[in-house]
Amino acid sequence: MDSRLEALESYARDNSIPVLLKDSAEFLEKLVASLKPKNILEIGTAIGYSGSIMLLASPEAKLTTIDKNTSSLAVAKQNFEKLGVYDRVKIIEGDATEVIKSLEGEFDFIFLDGPKAQYLAQLPYLEKLLLSGGSLLADNVLFKGWVKSGVYPKHKHRTTILRLREFLKEASLRLDCTLYEIGDGLLLAKKINKK
Repeated sequence: MDSRLEALESYARDNSIPVLLKDSAEFLEKLVASLKPKNILEIGTAIGYSGSIMLLASPEAKLTTIDKNTSSLAVAKQNFEKLGVYDRVKIIEGDATEVIKSLEGEFDFIFLDGPKAQYLAQLPYLEKLLLSGGSLLADNVLFKGWVKSGVYPKHKHRTTILRLREFLKEASLRLDCTLYEIGDGLLLAKKINKK
């Protein structure tokens, strides 16, 4: 991985900003490098770490990234500029669940890493935005192992866990899915060409 990305990761860890776990970041980098998408949609910008990984892995790609945290987006913009990729980025400030309802364009790769409890609500809109043959990668789908445990959660994360379980079920009905037990769980979902 690019040393500049490692510096970004260190900054995030030092400032308690949640970013991709190392093995998840490596998976994302290899996946994007192999797929070479042209038009990427990212839900959850944070400080631009995962967005930068994708843009550096696919030099022809353009990124549309959505987040509602104004201060994080300001840091992300600086990071994109430092890495020389800002000219390929469109930052949208707002609630992604609302933004994607009216978002225009088609994307051959979508990286889903926003609020986990919203994945299920966002899925139908993301499926529409995803080009046939395109891929969606969702992070944190196993949520500390609780999603796969089958146990009914009895704490503050109940809604998120139950919705993630439903998201995995619904995604597998709509798309061609592979679940990877990497990091906190990654779901790779492909939109298969209809014959």
